[in-house]
Amino acid sequence: MSAGSGARRGEQVLQRLRERPPAIWYRGELIKDVTTHPALRGGVQTLARLYDLQWKNPEVSLYDSPRSGRKVARSFMMPKTRDELVSISRAMKVWEDYTHGMMGRVPDYINRAMTGYAAGAQFLAEADPRFGENAIHYYEYLRENDLCLTHTLIPPQANRAVSSAKQADPFLAARVKEETDGGIIIRGCRMLATLPISDEIMVFPSTLLKNPEEDAPYAFGFSIPNDTPGLRFICRESFDYGRSHFDHPLGSRYEEMDAVVIFDDVFVPWENVVLYRDIKRCNEAYARTGAVVHMTHQVVVKNIAKCEFMLGLASLMVNSIGAEVFQHIHEKLAEIWVNLETMKAFLRAAEADAQLDEWGIMRPAWNPLDAARNLFPRLYPRMVEILQQIGGSGLVPAMLSNCGKYRLAMLLIACATIRPTTHAPAIQRAPSRTTSRTTRETSAPSARRIAISLARRTSAGAPLR
Repeated sequence: MSAGSGARRGEQVLQRLRERPPAIWYRGELIKDVTTHPALRGGVQTLARLYDLQWKNPEVSLYDSPRSGRKVARSFMMPKTRDELVSISRAMKVWEDYTHGMMGRVPDYINRAMTGYAAGAQFLAEADPRFGENAIHYYEYLRENDLCLTHTLIPPQANRAVSSAKQADPFLAARVKEETDGGIIIRGCRMLATLPISDEIMVFPSTLLKNPEEDAPYAFGFSIPNDTPGLRFICRESFDYGRSHFDHPLGSRYEEMDAVVIFDDVFVPWENVVLYRDIKRCNEAYARTGAVVHMTHQVVVKNIAKCEFMLGLASLMVNSIGAEVFQHIHEKLAEIWVNLETMKAFLRAAEADAQLDEWGIMRPAWNPLDAARNLFPRLYPRMVEILQQIGGSGLVPAMLSNCGKYRLAMLLIACATIRPTTHAPAIQRAPSRTTSRTTRETSAPSARRIAISLARRTSAGAPLR
């Protein structure tokens, strides 16, 4: 493993993806370059910008490596104090704010997991001293090279009434096919690799293993590069439809992709293995190492950013249509605000009640984080519903598939007659009925002229992206 040069920048991320492309399959075809493919390039570009962003905020996003002294991502820090723990959440918030919480598996998610595994290396070493050493060495390799990881957690769904070993094909779920002096050979499938547009993959141990004898071949934890021979990613349909940022502001930017992972007799060297054929230890690894706590810490920071985005978007919609005078609108905005403050309170409680764990790492309190991650999936659909209720029929033009090039013109014309609010000073006051015809005609001619000009320009093929 190379010594590394510390925190990367966006162009380095793109360069590695070009030089060592993962075998990503989309609609039955192997993608040759994920940095240019229409289904993935938007997410790849955003990923690269995140790495640039950490260098624009180095005092928040980076810290000095205890090994090399180089600047490395703060999401790799092993916190020993509450202040250090809070500094990690501040660093993670920089990325989450940029993506509005819409990329749930940006690199800091697995960074926190691997930091937890390395911190709990003693637990892994109890089964085999090599496994503890492997966890530490791999963590340091990731930190010093600032690599981006995807991960898998569970076997694919098939007959859920029986274990993986009793499926019609025992190699449907990824399992050990063969053990050699140099490592293990894996065959089968795993779910669900979010962010396959990454450098390496961490295959986490399944926590669904029950029978020590028949489930042992399915019990492992290891990491390998995404360009390892025999490793393939089969993607779902993309949410990036190739439209402009204006037409699809989220899908065109934040498509991180999900994939089924295929292991076609993939060789895994022993130095990459941290868990092997130990059912009990695989089931306990997340909790004992603290990995699940540190991962959930990142999830709650992400959920706060998403709540802030939803509240901001709802407020802009209300201001734009002058609906703030209605009581039910106040209630809807307040509901989103309560969700936001609830998530922030959970995070504050988890950090305030943090304690040093058995490995000497400051671990956030688990109960507030666990409550937050279980509550948020119930809150988010309701926030989406509130946006739909506020938007009402006004959302219909935004969903028309063939009017994208005229939509900005429509919005500008509408803005010329929208009444003002104290929160939107840029919007011109609509003329009153007593205003003279001359005044009405000259109140917002510029907006109308710009709208007509843009409509003509875009109909001629000028991009709005």
